[in-house]
Amino acid sequence: MSVYIDSDRARRAPEPPKRRDRTAFERDRARVLHSAALRRLAAKTQVASPGEPEPSGNLQILRTRLTHSLECAQVGRELGRSLGCDPDLVETACLSHDIGHPPFGHNGEAALDVVAAGCGGFEGNAQSLRVLTRLEPKSFAPDGSSVGLNLTRAALDAAMKYPWPQSDAVNGKYGIYPDDVEYARWVREGAPEGRACFEAQVMDWADDVAYSVHDLEDALVAGHIDFALLADPAERRLVCETAAKLYCKGTPSAPKRGMGGGAGRAAAGPADRVTGGVTDGEAERGVEPVVADVAELEERFTDLLAEPYWPDRYDGSMRTLAALKNLTSSLIGRFCVAAERETRAAYGDRPLTRYAADLIVPRAQRLECAVLKGITAHHVWISHETERARQRELIMELGDRMAAGAPGTLDPIFREAFEAASDDAGRLRAVVDQIASLTDTSAVARHRALVSNRESA
Repeated sequence: MSVYIDSDRARRAPEPPKRRDRTAFERDRARVLHSAALRRLAAKTQVASPGEPEPSGNLQILRTRLTHSLECAQVGRELGRSLGCDPDLVETACLSHDIGHPPFGHNGEAALDVVAAGCGGFEGNAQSLRVLTRLEPKSFAPDGSSVGLNLTRAALDAAMKYPWPQSDAVNGKYGIYPDDVEYARWVREGAPEGRACFEAQVMDWADDVAYSVHDLEDALVAGHIDFALLADPAERRLVCETAAKLYCKGTPSAPKRGMGGGAGRAAAGPADRVTGGVTDGEAERGVEPVVADVAELEERFTDLLAEPYWPDRYDGSMRTLAALKNLTSSLIGRFCVAAERETRAAYGDRPLTRYAADLIVPRAQRLECAVLKGITAHHVWISHETERARQRELIMELGDRMAAGAPGTLDPIFREAFEAASDDAGRLRAVVDQIASLTDTSAVARHRALVSNRESA
């Protein structure tokens, strides 16, 4: 018997089931898998930009935003199923979580936020909701407006890592643009304000696990990081300083206003239980709230290096490649089993879904995850800042040139939105939607074409 209710399976635009033996969440998963927006992630940055030359002699293709999403989906599906979630529902959320990402990943996101200043800014999570509910062509409401993929309420809710509007942003993070508040209010009907559902929390941790572990693997394969270097205490301290600065500073209190969704279904569980070093009230925002100093991170780093599965070298040989794969699978298991064990200890063996529980991740594993992210940040992002600055400049120039030439510079579906907009902010949002839809390679090509056309004019 399903623990999900009819309202969880509701769609914004009602539609009949096509096959009796197919669940609503299976249909959701299929719609995301077949979407053009998901396919475009194949050419969007994860660690390295797609199209960059692979390291000489390397047969290990580096990850893209699409392969990251697929791996996140596998991690989330298994973790969710072990806790009683519908696995298709969690997988749909994981496949969807980055579907709104612009070219060049988080670097492009920062640049596009500058471009979008005149229409309220840009945030990748809010853009994902916009893609799912508006921009990806699939279904229409009776009034003729697009409802995007027309996913179920539970699927959209599970894909919302930050379920609050832009006006209540926490450290710049939010999941709902002003234009999309009405749709989001339908999604969040009956939900506690400012709190992510259980499936979204599973997706969020699966995302952290997948990218912290796999970005480290790719950085090692690409030659950005050396195992021997990580054994140096001075180098470990620099990594932990980066991790502390970027990932362990904490956040302010959760937004209180929300969208007027009401009290909704309450959580069941011990009050003030520690979740990653904070109380449930802080953890339910979905923003990483763990706070730690450099010394504590160094301790967790040292413990990881002492594990028998941590390799001492990587040279591209069959044996060291296998050792590296064993490292990634062992770390994923370490992080997921810890979350499953702690959550089960709090809530027992019953199925955990929607707002009946919160995912509990031990502080040690949250800090270890932060350390892994710190390694990649220190050795890849910071050390490659010159290239990242060029990428940001390209996005901002692309924004200027596309806006100046719009609607002629836009694809038909975005041109339609531009021409239908009632004000400058709406027209700029259509330009931003267009740029966000581009891949790394198509953004470079569009920029080159616009520059060439201007110079030849």
